[in-house]
Amino acid sequence: MKIGVVGLPNVGKSTLFNAITNAGAESANYPFCTIEPNVGVVDVPDERLIKLGALYNTKKITPATIEFMDIAGLVAGASKGEGLGNKFLSHIREVDAIVHVVRCFDNEKIIHVSGSVDPIRDIEVINLELALADLEQVTKKLDKDVKLVKTGDKALIAGVNLMTKIKAVLEEGKPARSLKYTEEEEKLLRNYSLLTAKPVIYVANIGEADIMKGTNDYVEKVKEFAKNDGASCICLCAKIEEELVSLPEDERQIFKDELGIKQSGLEKLVVTSYDLLGLMSYLTAGEKEVRAWTIKKGTKAPQAAGKIHTDFEKGFIKAEIVSYDDLIEAGSYLKARENGKVRIEGKEYVIQDGDVVLFRFNV
Repeated sequence: MKIGVVGLPNVGKSTLFNAITNAGAESANYPFCTIEPNVGVVDVPDERLIKLGALYNTKKITPATIEFMDIAGLVAGASKGEGLGNKFLSHIREVDAIVHVVRCFDNEKIIHVSGSVDPIRDIEVINLELALADLEQVTKKLDKDVKLVKTGDKALIAGVNLMTKIKAVLEEGKPARSLKYTEEEEKLLRNYSLLTAKPVIYVANIGEADIMKGTNDYVEKVKEFAKNDGASCICLCAKIEEELVSLPEDERQIFKDELGIKQSGLEKLVVTSYDLLGLMSYLTAGEKEVRAWTIKKGTKAPQAAGKIHTDFEKGFIKAEIVSYDDLIEAGSYLKARENGKVRIEGKEYVIQDGDVVLFRFNV
């Protein structure tokens, strides 16, 4: 999973990126300190892996990972190339979801590109640029494909119909994700990498003074906007998150307790991202390795097996499955089997979050 971190300059994007990836990206009080996107791959926190590792006395634990991309601050006119906008927008096309960082704190020492703090205005600046970039792309595609429709190509006709539908909502200032699509349209849509079709998480970045309260008037406005936009919203303090990752683990927990922080920024983002993208993890466990595998909810056993290796899917025979909770309660795989908790499932079984799976296959 690849997630792009976007927002206006000086809203705390690179600070948040540093906090969740500990990658040391340059963060400065001037626009465009990030030109090429900084990329950080982080482990998905999952306590289940630690417990399974202890149960199996495993030699290796491999968590699922998320790739975060810190994309330079966008400005008004980005779709026309302002502030190196075209280059930055191309980076966003590569991601699966967008984390849109919004400044929700006052601080005279930190310059705001628009001269004042107004989170809804800031959100609309970015959203407009993404919509304009999509509109340009869709219009060009339509101009080209409409001329070819007379060939009778069904796939081409379906594409033109879809682009016409999307162009209409973009011209109304709405994102492509605001439309409802058929299964066939969703498959077609993936070919276009539209910016406004990507799911969005708004991150309300608050100041240190609001950390105990966990909100302020700015945040409440962002939450309301996200709700109407069909997007997700989380609140955190990027500066505090960055300070936390620099502390030793024992001191970090004490600091979190003092501030009333139950989940780190990374944990909040992971949970929200998985929910937004309809993802979950199944587990494999043994003496050699305990590992988490990320799949879409609703994935059947053969396709889940294919995440490990294509041969597993091609030659799928069956899957031996025990739920994580049942396995931990039993204390061993053998005991879980004796208790009747290990099931044999076939090709139609839909994998559940936390399933511990052993695939049987033959190629």
